[in-house]
Amino acid sequence: MRIKEKRLLRGPNLYADNPCLMALVDNVGAKGRGFSARLLELLPALPAEAAVRLADDALLVDALEPVVMELQRLAGAPGEHGATLPVLGQPERRRVVCGYAIEQVAEEALRTAIALLEALAHDLAFDLDAAIIELRDVAEHHAIGTSTGAVVNAALRRGIPALRLTDSANLFQLGWGSRQKRLQATITGATNSIAVGIASDKQLTKTLLDGAGVPVPEGDVVTTVEAAQRIARRLGRPVAIKPLDANQGKGVTVDCVGADAVARAFEFARKHGRRVIVEEYLRGRDYRVLVTGGKIAAASWRRPPHVTGDGKSSIRQLVDIENRNPARGDGHTNILTKIPLDALADETLAKQGYDLDTVLDDGVSADLRGNANLSTGGTAEDVTDLLPDETRDICIRAARTIGLDVAGIDIICEDIALPLRAQRGGIIEVNAAPGIRMHQYPSRGTPRDAGDAIVEALFGGCNGRIPVVAVTGTNGKTTTSLLIEHTVRMAGLRTGVTTTSGVYLNGQLAYEGDCTGYHSARSVLGAPDVDFAVLETARGGILKRGLAYDRCDVSVVLNVSADHLGLDGIDTIDDLAKVKAVVAKRASRAVVLNAEDMYCVRMGAEVADGVEIIYFALDAEDPVLLRHVEYGGRGVYLQDSTIVIASGLRHEALMDVHEMPCSLGGRARYNIANAMAAAAALTACGFANHEIADGLRGFVSDSKHNPLRSNLFDVDGVTVVVDYAHNCAAYAAMAEMARAMTPGRLVGVVAAPGDRRDADLVDIGRTCAAGFDELVIYESENRGRPTGETATLLARGARLGKIDADQLQVELDVHRAIRLGLSICRPGDVLVFGCGTSISELTEALRPTRP
Repeated sequence: MRIKEKRLLRGPNLYADNPCLMALVDNVGAKGRGFSARLLELLPALPAEAAVRLADDALLVDALEPVVMELQRLAGAPGEHGATLPVLGQPERRRVVCGYAIEQVAEEALRTAIALLEALAHDLAFDLDAAIIELRDVAEHHAIGTSTGAVVNAALRRGIPALRLTDSANLFQLGWGSRQKRLQATITGATNSIAVGIASDKQLTKTLLDGAGVPVPEGDVVTTVEAAQRIARRLGRPVAIKPLDANQGKGVTVDCVGADAVARAFEFARKHGRRVIVEEYLRGRDYRVLVTGGKIAAASWRRPPHVTGDGKSSIRQLVDIENRNPARGDGHTNILTKIPLDALADETLAKQGYDLDTVLDDGVSADLRGNANLSTGGTAEDVTDLLPDETRDICIRAARTIGLDVAGIDIICEDIALPLRAQRGGIIEVNAAPGIRMHQYPSRGTPRDAGDAIVEALFGGCNGRIPVVAVTGTNGKTTTSLLIEHTVRMAGLRTGVTTTSGVYLNGQLAYEGDCTGYHSARSVLGAPDVDFAVLETARGGILKRGLAYDRCDVSVVLNVSADHLGLDGIDTIDDLAKVKAVVAKRASRAVVLNAEDMYCVRMGAEVADGVEIIYFALDAEDPVLLRHVEYGGRGVYLQDSTIVIASGLRHEALMDVHEMPCSLGGRARYNIANAMAAAAALTACGFANHEIADGLRGFVSDSKHNPLRSNLFDVDGVTVVVDYAHNCAAYAAMAEMARAMTPGRLVGVVAAPGDRRDADLVDIGRTCAAGFDELVIYESENRGRPTGETATLLARGARLGKIDADQLQVELDVHRAIRLGLSICRPGDVLVFGCGTSISELTEALRPTRP
C-alpha cells in the first residue's frame, strides 16, 4: 500500500464532527487475497461489520481503517468514527478516515496497520504485542495529565471550548478571545506568580500562616546536618525533615528521633534541595483540603502506600500484585501511582519491624512510606463532609493568605472531624498546583468533581465563548466578513477577522496572506483582546484541517457555484455544497442562507434543531424567501433600491443601497447581496438596525480596506476595476457590474488558476467572452501546468463564446497584459483586471508609462 496524501482534520470536517485522520491510500502491490482469517485471528475484537466487509476477495486497503481504529483502542486512545470511502474512477484507491483521540497515536497506528497488513499479505511474521506496547508509549507520552484532564473535561461538559496550546505540555486555553482563561495542570491564568513563589518556600509559607493565626508546626530552615540536629534537640520531640522547595513528597522523612535518624533524613532531603526544613512532627493522619475560588471544593484522607498480608505472600510480592492494578500507572498518568520499592521503603518497613521478604499475617498491613502523597503510591478516602466549620475557615484563610486561587492545604491531625486547634493539629504545607485525582477518584468515599470546582471558580456561569460568525460560500466571503467586522467594531466591540488577504485584529493587520483556514481562525479565537470573531472559512481550510471551532453563533453561506472542482475528491457542485454545509451545520443560533441558490436552500434541512434560518435574496419576490417570511421566519431582501429586514408581518427598511460605498452606486449587485447577508448575520447576533446601517454605510471597499475586491482606479480617463474574480460566477458578476458603469466598451484582462480542470478553464473563457467586448488573456498561477497551457484553454473557451478574433489577444505576462488592455481603451471605457493577486500588479504595469 502507498499513502498518497495524509491530513489531520483537527475539528469538525467533511467526514465527521470529531477530529479525524484522512489518508488517501493506493492498494499498489498489495494483493493479500484470503488474509481476512489471519487478520481476525490476530485482532479478534475487530467489529463484526468489519469482519463481514473483509471477504476473501477484499483488497488489503479495505482492512486499513478498521485495523487503525482497533490499534488505537488497544493503545488506550480510541477514536469515535471510521470510514473507508471509494475514489471516483480509481478502483484500487481508498479515502481512509479514522477518528482519533490523540493524533500522534493515529499517525503511528496508520503506519503500524500498513506494516501489519503487508506482513499478512506476504505471510511474514509480525510482532503485534511489541507494536501495541510502542503505541501505548506514544499514547502515554502525549496524554493529558489526570488533573488537567479533569479540569478540561469539566469545562467541555459546561460547553466551554478547550484548546491545547502545545502538543507536549498540559497547557490549555479554556474559552475564546477576551473570555479565555489559561490552565496548566491546576495552575490557572489567575494564579498569582508571587503566591506560587511563596508556596514553594515552605518556611516562608509557615511564617505567613503563623502571622495570620493559622496553626503550623514549629521549626526552622537549615543547610547543615549539625544545624538540623540542633533544631531537633531544641524541639525535644520527633521531627519531620524535608526539602524547602520540593514537591510531591520528594525527600520527605517523618517521625525522626535521635541524631542518626536526623542525619539520614537530612542527607535524603539534600538530594532534592540545598536548604532543608526541620520541624515538629505532627502525629496523626495526613489530609488534603482543596480550596478553589475561596471555597472548599473537597477534602481527602491520604493514606501512605501500604499492602495487607494474606499469610502467604511476601511484602515484595504483595507490592508487585498491587502495582499490577490497572488503576496504577507511572507518575500522574493514571488514577493511582505504582508503589516504589527503594531505600525509603526499606527504612519505613524497618521501623515497623519488617523487610521486603516478610510474610505478613492475613489482614495485617504494612506501610511503604511515611508520607501519603499519591505520587509515591498513596491512596485517598473522601472526607469532605466531615470538615468542621473552623477547619474550613482556616483552610480558606490559608489559601487567601498565600494568595492562591487554587490551593491544596496539607493538614496533619488525629481526626479531621474535630476542630483543628483542640487536637494540636496543623497545616504543614500549601500547594500551588495541587493534584486533584485523589478527589476525582478516591479509593473510598464520595468522588468530588474537583475539576468542575476549578472551572466554576474560573468562569462562574459563563461558557467562555465570544460571539463567532463563520462565513463561507464560493464568492463574496471576504467582503461579507469585513462588512460584519466593520459594523461590529463601529458598535464598540474589539474584533478579530480572518480573510483571504489576512488576519485583522481590531482593524489592524496582524498576519498577511490567505488566512481562511484552521490556524488563522484559531489565532483569532486565541487572541485575548477579541470580543467578537468573524471567520471567513474557505473550502480548502475545511478540507485540509477541518474547522477550528466546535460551533459558532451564526453561519453564513453566500452561494455555491463551480470552483476548485476536481481537487481533494470534490468533483461536482453537489460535493462542493457538502463542504460548505460543514459550516452551516456548526451554527448554534442562526444560519444565513441565500434563498436564490438551490444548494444553499437545501442546507436548511441539515441545520440543528432550534437553529433559526434567515434567508436573503436580491429578488423581493423570491418564492423561498416569501414562503419563509409568510410562516413567521426572518429574511432580508431588496425592494427597488432599499434593503428591507422582514420578520413575519413586520418589514423594516434598513437603508438605500446607494448609501453604501461598496455597492458602487447600486451597480455592484453582488456586493448588495453580500451586504444583505451581513445584515442578516448581524441581526441574528442582536445588533440594532441603526447599528447595522451605520456599519454598512461606513465601509469602504478600496485597495486599503478590502484589496482586490472591486477596487476602482482612474487611469487617464479609463475606469480600472481590480478584482480577485477567478471563476465563472465571479467574472459574470463583474461584467454585469462594469457594463452598468459605462456606455463605452468593456475590456477584460483575465486569467484563472491553473489547477482547475480543462473543462472549467474553457467555461471561464466562454463566460468572459460573453461578458466583455475585448479580452486580453494572461497567466497568473499555473500551479503545475506548463507555461501557456492555461491561457490556451481560456482562449479556446473564449472562441467558443464566438468572440471575434481581433477582440481576443493572449499576453502571458501580467504587466504587459494590463498595458495591452489599457492601450485598447479610450476615455470612458472600463477595464476589468481579474484574478489579480496584488494591487502592485497594476501599479507596476503603469510604472513604465509614467515619468
